[in-house]
Order: sequence, then structure tokens, then C-alpha cells
Amino acid sequence: MDTLNILLKQLQSMWVGLVSALPNFVIALVVLLITWIVAKFARNIADRLTSHTGMRPSLQGLIETLIGIAIWVLGILIAATIILPGLTPASLVAGLGIGTVAIGFAFQDIFENFLAGILIMLRKKMRIGDMISCEGIEGRVEHIALRETYVRKLSNELSVVPNSVLFKNPVEIITDEDERRHEIVAGVSYDTDLEVARDVIRKAVGTAEGVNTDKRIDVFAREFNSSSIDFTVRWWAGSKPLAMHQTRDTVIRNINRMLNEAGIEIPFPYVTNTFKEPLRLVRDDEPEGARQS
Repeated sequence: MDTLNILLKQLQSMWVGLVSALPNFVIALVVLLITWIVAKFARNIADRLTSHTGMRPSLQGLIETLIGIAIWVLGILIAATIILPGLTPASLVAGLGIGTVAIGFAFQDIFENFLAGILIMLRKKMRIGDMISCEGIEGRVEHIALRETYVRKLSNELSVVPNSVLFKNPVEIITDEDERRHEIVAGVSYDTDLEVARDVIRKAVGTAEGVNTDKRIDVFAREFNSSSIDFTVRWWAGSKPLAMHQTRDTVIRNINRMLNEAGIEIPFPYVTNTFKEPLRLVRDDEPEGARQS
């Protein structure tokens, strides 16, 4: 009976404590409701302010997210102190510090990508729609999130790249400028007048569609190859991959046509075979016995 009485008294005290704490729960819920309203209102204000600054959309979203997180953290801390009056700001900070260290070790990669995403958004380079190349991944940037970046390959596959990869490794931004320089190698036979060949190739490139003739067209003798003397041919055109393929197509076709019109040979590879002993030439109509003799 004593045990039963003790248990009943404990249940009664717990019930009394719960009833007495109900007002605190209600006030905490009201605080959380107010926090939700304030966070939503603050994000709308931040959206209106940042939309007039010319800031990239991903960075606008980051600012709105950080403002919302800060308001929610403050609201949750206030609600926690209301529910648990004995909880002091010092104990909250100490608890958050220990918890942050533990969470940091457990989710190191996630936080690394998160911080890398923030730093990438703060960069002026690598905008949405840019063609990039990094660690064997080449494609168009579709979206920059806090933890990963979505890159659409030229063959239409989507690559989800962790932001830490793009932050720690060199990234080539192919479309950073409207134009870039393109290059091919063109070869002519050894008996060709190289000055004439140079002029013909330069004229062929200058008349190709899509080539920017306001910038310099380079035609440099490159090397003595096995069956040809090679030229390095360089020109300026659009930076997008489609522009590169289109101008390269027209440049190669123009060079081939104009070299043929000028009577300049574009040689095939020549192979010279040497033998230790003289070879005997045999005609097809020669008798079998004569062949063996």
C-alpha cells in the first residue's frame, strides 16, 4: 500500500506540474507562430530589396534562407526558455557549442559543401547558363544550390556536382566572354610554296561564316610532319560549343576548297618500306614454274 500511495502521489505531482506548465506551452506556441509570421515577412522584404540590386537569383535565395534561419533560431530559443524557465542563455550556448562540434564531425562533408556553396554564390563568375568544365564534367550550369550545383551536359545528361568539388578544383568557364579563340592544324605537301599556302589559308579563314574578322587570324608554320608541313590556324568566334562546331566546319571546308583551287596538295600519310634483300617483281600472267624459279 505504501508503494501504491507513493506512485499515486508522484502521478499527482506530475499532473499538477503538467497543468501548471500548460500556460507556458501555450505561450511558447504563440511565440513560434509569431516567429513563423516574422520569418515569412522578413523573407518577403529581403526578396523585394535584393530584386532591385541585380544580384544573382541563387545569392538572393541564400540571403532569404539565412534571414529565415536566424529568425527561427531566435524564436526557438525564446520558446525553449519559456517552457523550461530554468534554462539560461549560458546553458543554451554551452549546449549548442557541444552539439555543434558533434554535428560538425558527423556531417563534415555536408557542411563543407554548404560553405562552398555560399562562397560560390558570392563569386561574380560562373553564372546560371555558363558552360563550364571541371574534373571531366563539362556542361551548362542550370542551378546553384547550397550543397550542390546542377550541370547539364551537352548530351543532355544532368550531373549533380558537390559544391566542394567546384570550389577546391580549377573551373574553366568556357562562356565567360562572348567570344573565344579556336584552333585547328592544316598540313600541305613539302613541295608547296609556304608563303602562298599561308595566304590561301588566311583568306579561307577570313571568308568563313561566323569568324570575327575584326580580330587577328593567325596562320603559323608549326612543324615538319611525316608527310606534310603543318600550320597552326587560329581565329576568334562565338564561345558556345555550337558556335565552335559551326565555325570549325566552315573553316575546314573553306581551307580544303581554296587549297584545291590553288593547286596545293593536302597530302595523305606516306609510308616507305625498306627490305634487306632485293624483291623480284612477278607478273600475273607468268607461269607458276617460272615464278618459283
